[in-house]
Amino acid sequence: MIDLHYWPTPNGKKVTILLEECGLPYKIVPVNIGRGDQFSKEFLEMNPNHRMPTMVDHEPKDGGKPITIFESGAIMMYIAEKAGKFYPQDVRTRYDVNQWLIWQMANQGPKSGECGHFRRVDQAKEGDQKYAITRFTDEVNRLYGVLNNQLYKHKYLAGDQYTIADMICYPWTINWKFQGQDIEEFKYFKRWFEELGARPAVQKGMAVGADLSVDNTKLPPEEQARIRKMLYNQRARPVPA
Repeated sequence: MIDLHYWPTPNGKKVTILLEECGLPYKIVPVNIGRGDQFSKEFLEMNPNHRMPTMVDHEPKDGGKPITIFESGAIMMYIAEKAGKFYPQDVRTRYDVNQWLIWQMANQGPKSGECGHFRRVDQAKEGDQKYAITRFTDEVNRLYGVLNNQLYKHKYLAGDQYTIADMICYPWTINWKFQGQDIEEFKYFKRWFEELGARPAVQKGMAVGADLSVDNTKLPPEEQARIRKMLYNQRARPVPA
């Protein structure tokens, strides 16, 4: 059994899509990031970066003690390798997949997250954010272009096979409209996007934790302020005494 310490964000949904595609049994352990569960002592022992998702496999293939892994890309490589699915093992194709996993973790995820962050900022309270909004909206547009050009040449991101490279990128594209993008600008990306969105396992993976989601905009102002203070502008945590 795999325990997935999870909250329904794009980074969590990457992993649930893969688990559903592989048909592996798993249990969701909610990590309420608005409440601050990711900063608990128990969670930090599993993930020193205090971010979800984190995975604990209680039945690793080597038969040893449970394995704990953080970072969604590493989790996906582990699960796909364990299942023997969606992660080709010949060196050329494997590194085709690896480079897109790293591209997503280093580019698509962070830049899309910053785009969403600055587009949500209340400029009346926080000041003029036009430069940041333009900077990250344009960068996300560039990244959609990278996807579109790759999908012009290939059916899937790593070639003709559907792999974890596709699964890791898909959840960050769902909110293309909120990211200030026009999907009609990217014909080949749109074909891929619609094909993946029609897959039953993708639909199931994306729906995991729907009952956990919280619309922060409907919370009292003081609670919204508490969450912003906790989640944003974090600095280094001291070494435990």
